[in-house]
This record gives sequence, C-alpha cells and structure tokens, in this order.
Amino acid sequence: MSPNPMIFAALLLASMFVFCTGCYRRLSLIGLGRPEQRCNATGLRLRQMFLHAFAQKQVIRKSSGLNHAVIFWSFLILLLANGDFILNGLIPGFTLALLPAPLHHALLFAFDLVSLLTLVAVLLAFSRRIFFPHPSMSSDYVKARSLEGFLILSLIALLMLAYFGLHGAEIAMGKEQGAAAMPVSALLAKGIAVSWSGTLQSLAGFCWWLHAAALLAFLCFLPQSKHMHILTAIPNCFFGALGKTNSHCRERFVRGESYGVATVDQFTWKDLLDGFSCTECGRCQEACPAACTGKSLNPRQVMHAIKTNLLANGALLQKGMGAQMPLVGPEGEGSSTEETIWSCTTCGSCMSVCPVLIEQTPKIIKMRRHLVQMKSRFPEELLTFFENMEGRSNPWGIAPSERTKWHSAIEVQPFQAGKTEYLFYVGCAGAFDSRQKHATVALAAILDAAAVSWGTLGKDEKCCGDSLRRLGNEFVFDEMARDNVRLLVERGVQKIITQCPHCFSTLKNDYRQYGLELEVVHHSELIARLLESGRLKLNKQVSDLGGLLFHDSCYLGRHNDIYSAPREALKAVTGSAPGEFGRNGRDSFCCGAGGGRMWQEERHGERINLNRVKEALEKKPDTICVSCPYCMTMMEDGLKDLQANGIRVRDLAEVVAEGLRP
Repeated sequence: MSPNPMIFAALLLASMFVFCTGCYRRLSLIGLGRPEQRCNATGLRLRQMFLHAFAQKQVIRKSSGLNHAVIFWSFLILLLANGDFILNGLIPGFTLALLPAPLHHALLFAFDLVSLLTLVAVLLAFSRRIFFPHPSMSSDYVKARSLEGFLILSLIALLMLAYFGLHGAEIAMGKEQGAAAMPVSALLAKGIAVSWSGTLQSLAGFCWWLHAAALLAFLCFLPQSKHMHILTAIPNCFFGALGKTNSHCRERFVRGESYGVATVDQFTWKDLLDGFSCTECGRCQEACPAACTGKSLNPRQVMHAIKTNLLANGALLQKGMGAQMPLVGPEGEGSSTEETIWSCTTCGSCMSVCPVLIEQTPKIIKMRRHLVQMKSRFPEELLTFFENMEGRSNPWGIAPSERTKWHSAIEVQPFQAGKTEYLFYVGCAGAFDSRQKHATVALAAILDAAAVSWGTLGKDEKCCGDSLRRLGNEFVFDEMARDNVRLLVERGVQKIITQCPHCFSTLKNDYRQYGLELEVVHHSELIARLLESGRLKLNKQVSDLGGLLFHDSCYLGRHNDIYSAPREALKAVTGSAPGEFGRNGRDSFCCGAGGGRMWQEERHGERINLNRVKEALEKKPDTICVSCPYCMTMMEDGLKDLQANGIRVRDLAEVVAEGLRP
C-alpha cells in the first residue's frame, strides 16, 4: 500500500543525512575529552547495561517510571515494525508477510498490542505533564525543555495513530492477510467500514504518509534535542562506573601543569558522554539537598551546562583554538556559577537515582579543583580551614598534642604491630570535638568489653583529608594521604576501626589509589558483628531512650552500602527496630555537612540540617541516633535552632555503651 518508492527513498536519504550529520556533529565532540579507562570487565559492563538500560532498573523505582519503561520497551519492539515499514516503502512487496504465517501473525499481534500500550502510555505522559506537573517544572528553562518533550510525545502518538489507521484501512479493504492476529486494528477497521465516507484507498495512503512523515521528522529532530539520550544512554550505562563512585581521580603534580577542569575539553570523554546522555528527568534535582533547600545547585542543570558549553566551544576546540565560554562563570547557558559549585555536599543522591548512571559529583569536584588550585578562589571561611589543615593537620588548628586528651577518661594503649589487632583511627572530631569525645570514649569502652585488641596512634594521628579532597584542594590532600599511608605501613597496621564514615570511606576507598589495601571497618559494622557473635554481652536492655529515630549517614549508606549494621545493633540493644525518617536508606536526606560544607556557611535558601530536623520532628522522636560526627553536630545544631528542647542526639556507640552499665 506504499506510494512511489522513489519519492520515499529521496525523503529517507535526506532524513538520514540530517540524522547522521547531527549525530556526528555532536558525538565527535566526545573525542575532545581526555582519556579514561572504561573498557575493562566487559562481562560486568554488559550486565550493568542490561539492568539499567534495557531492564530500566532505576527508572521503575518510581511509579511514574513504569510508564516511561513501557514506552522504551515498546520502542525496542516497534523498531522491527518500523524497519518493515521502511523496507516496504523502498521495495514494495518486501515485507514480514514473507515469513512463515505463524511467525508473521505472532509479530503482527505483538505490534498491534504494543502500539496500543504505547499510545496509552503517551496519553498518560501527556496527562501527567498537563494536569500534574512537578513543581520543578516551573522554571523557563524546564518549560522550554518540556515543549520539546511534548513534540516527541506528539510524534510518537502520530506514529501509533497512523499505524492503526493504515492497518485498519487495509483490513477494511480485505488486503491484510493477518487481520485475525491484529485485534486493535481489526476493531478499528469495523469502525472505518461504518463511518468512513471517502475511499479506503485514500485513507490508507494518507495514513501511510502520516506514518512516514512522523518517522522521518523523528529522525531529523532526534540529534538536535535532549532525546539524543535514546542513542547515548545505552552505551553510557555500559561505560558507567562499576560499583560505587565513592572516590575521585588522583592528580599527578608536575610543574607547569594545569589542575582541575577549567574548560570543557579538560573533562574526560566519559564526562562528555554523560552530558549527552542526561535525560533531564529531574530525579537528581528532586534528591539533591542543595536544590531541595533553595540553593542554586541543580545537578540536572550542571549537566546541561556542560553539554551546552561543549556544543558552543566544540568547533573552536576541534580547530585547536581555545574555548570562549567558561565552565564556571556568570549565570547563563553553558556555565555554572561559583555559588553553584560550592553548594554541593557530595552526598551522592544525584548519582544514586540517575537512570543512566551519570556521575555528577566528580565533575563538580574537578571544577572545584581548578578554582582552588589554579585560581585560589573559594569561600573565605575555607582559608582558615586550609591553613589549619596544612599547619596542624586538623580543621581547628589545635595542637597535635591535644589529640590524646580524651585518654584521661579511659585507659588507651598505643598501637603495636604484632601485638595489637586493630588500629582505632579516632579522627579529628573524635579527638577534638567536645561532644564527639563522648562517643569516642563509649566506643573504646565497647571494644574493651568485647575484649577487642586495639590501640591508637596518639598524637601521631593526622586527619585523613576527606574534606580537603572534596573541597578541591587535591594538592594538600595528596601530601596528607602519602604521609598517612607511609605512617600506617611503617606501623604495620592491617585492620582499622573508624567512628567517622568520612574517615572510613577515605581510608577504604581513596587510599587505595596510594597502594594501601587494609581492612577498614566502621564502628557500626564491628558493633553489630560483636553483638551477633556474643563477644559483646550487655548488662541490660536500653529502654530509656523513648521513641528512637535513626538517621543514615550519606558516606556510610549511599557511598558504602552500610544500612543494616547500625539498625541490627540498635535492635539488639533496645529490643526493637529503630524508627525511620520518611526519607531513609538509599533515599536518606543529607545532614548538610559533607563535601566540606561542614566548614562553610549556608547563605542561601533553607539550611539543609533544618530541613532534615524538621523531617525528624514529624515523627515526634525522643532520641535521634546517628553514626557520624558531622551528623551529630548538624542534628544538635538544628534542634537548638528550632528550639526542640528535650530531644537528644546520640551516637550509636553511646546507645550501645548504655547497655554495658550495671
């Protein structure tokens, strides 16, 4: 039923030229990025690609995502139907009807059913955008992108309607051999036979050209739109990080080099592929604590700015000329402001919810590195922090001899290789912060009660450097990490206990880049293990905490997948599972202190810790339990600011230590 194949062939060639040219113009820009090894472990990568790209694992976590998944899976099936349409348009008579009848009819049934599902899914998507728009769609930028989405949905709907119209007309004319296998088209054919006043031949021809026009328009428009992610998302899932993105690339310091990322070509090719793969679905924005509290940071717009910057500068960079549009500069298309870059808490929420495995946080860290190391531009309060870290290896600039003051509350032995099993890496907060010292002593008491062999480095312990690295001061972090690795190796340390998730993650993940492979355990894991094995015996069940609510630390949970251990420990000690925040587990909301935000002021929007504490107050708790010194500080400060008197904040170790008392 196809019209002149020569006309269709000419239109198809023109559309393919536009499509291929658009794809090449954009995808060739990815080659401007720096090298990065992402071609290892092919089997694991194929599995990851199947789960995230084809099975839509992350997409269907939200109920609205199921609708998108239906459109995606239908799209894959209808590729065959559209391929048949194109071949038939070029070579009339060359169709799937040449296949054995059972197989042909099975395919027709699948195409008919899937086309109906796609049409329903598109109508639902239209309804959601029109009648139930998300609050994040209020900005002019998002509205413009939404119009693009309406256009794509309209093209898909036209394809489905044209498909049914074409086959309905053919069935009504008696020219479709597989009519019995096409229930939807057959039903439509009955309606056409009754109501259509023109010739069925003209209706079929109109629907054929409508289908062709929608298909060719889709081809032409795809490379120019955000929907290019249809082409890049699948390979992006293949090349995505294997495991958690809980560390950052190491820089090698050579005189005369530039550090961090100042221009878009200083990103890696995978960073640039991420830009083209962003679906702009807004999930990262909904999860980001900075975006949720009115800060200028929006992970989605950061990715869009990188892509826009690449498109604007790409031609110049390919000619060997310098980029004209800065990555970090005045607010506008293609640039992120400094305020935006410094708002990130590195909590990992954006990466944990991204359907196509985009790594937003490392890109922000790379831009911070350039600001700090090449431009010396950073929030003024960080100057004191950086000086204290360089001079005395702790955020407050306190004398190293003060690290052992907490020893007065309990007997502490120095770590000795061959005699001591665990090094208790106390951390800066555990040694210097007056509130966190109570948790340090509680943990020491627990270790003694369980007959765990442990010791400390005393005044020789230095900061792990977590905040330095996340704030972009990689040079000082590198020096500190190398010194710490040298010390740990010299002392013969094989196992480390930490009470701070930031120390835990840095020693376990970041220090691997320096050749350090140790067993690092967070105190929540060790306590849960000691309780389960019976090595730690309690004298009583802790029952005076009232309503107990547990808060997940980002660096313990999202960055290192430790969720059950603290909950199991609390259940063993109190006799019941702790209460949960509305946002908990991998969806937990940040306290606001990570990524070096602990040492900066929040000058815009709502304070992140207040947002989290308000969420806690909805549950009317008596006690909030944490497993991180930063979370401890932020929760206590939030409760004071909201004048929530009577609610206590306790570290997990303090709760467990209560059970050791007679």
